[in-house]
Amino acid sequence: MNDERKSEGEERSWIDRLTHFISGEPQTKSDLTGVLSLAEEHEIIDEDARKIMEGALLVSDMQVRDIMIPRAQMVVIDSDKGLSEVLAQIVTAGHSRYPVIGDGIDDVIGILLAKDLLPLIQHEGEAPPIRELMRPFIAVPESKRLNVLLREFRQNRNHMAIVIDEYGGIAGLITIEDVLEEIVGEIEDETDIEEEQHIRKGGDDEYLVEALTPIEDFNEYFDTLFSDEEFDTIGGLVINAFGQLPSANQSIKLDRFEFTVIDADERRLNSLAVRPLPDANPAE
Repeated sequence: MNDERKSEGEERSWIDRLTHFISGEPQTKSDLTGVLSLAEEHEIIDEDARKIMEGALLVSDMQVRDIMIPRAQMVVIDSDKGLSEVLAQIVTAGHSRYPVIGDGIDDVIGILLAKDLLPLIQHEGEAPPIRELMRPFIAVPESKRLNVLLREFRQNRNHMAIVIDEYGGIAGLITIEDVLEEIVGEIEDETDIEEEQHIRKGGDDEYLVEALTPIEDFNEYFDTLFSDEEFDTIGGLVINAFGQLPSANQSIKLDRFEFTVIDADERRLNSLAVRPLPDANPAE
């Protein structure tokens, strides 16, 4: 009998707290998250629902700068490139949208959708320039709140925005997927590279290698003996071999491999395509 009364008392306490929340106004977000935790505890909602609601609350307190892809990690398309070069870059990077630049990284002039290039694959004759294929871009300040940006994304049917710093320079980019992941958790697709996976197999005899790959890891994967006494990463080794920071599509041969720059900007090297030369046998 005592146990039954105790159980009834706990149930009334829970109902009283929930009723108070519904009939009144929560004083803080902490009060609200507390009610959500109680709702999960009493199996009114499940854990996933609670996390999504808490994620939505968190987003309202966050700004674009908190989750944007920084400028140095942006994969951009040079408007002067030909269709074949652009297609090769898109195949390697695996994204669906790319900022298009004119005179340098601070001169973003549009957004290129990978799907807009599909009709050109069987196009006969000279392909149109990239500038004719790109779409307008939107710019947002670093300080914009994520809940406001998400609403604008939905209203305007945009999926990507270029982030501008207080001086008008390019600070990075942000996508609708970045915002949604803050609410529902990581959204992975077949093109995502696992965290810490610096090397992955591409097409025939080609590998995509992140420039920040430690030389030790590269040596272990490809059974090579590159020295890491002077440089820690494969990107540092390649830059030294060029004698300067290389541009996209530049190639150089080192030991048993040809390294081709896939993505680089005026400050850093980001990714490389690595092809074994004849008689080289990299690890599978």
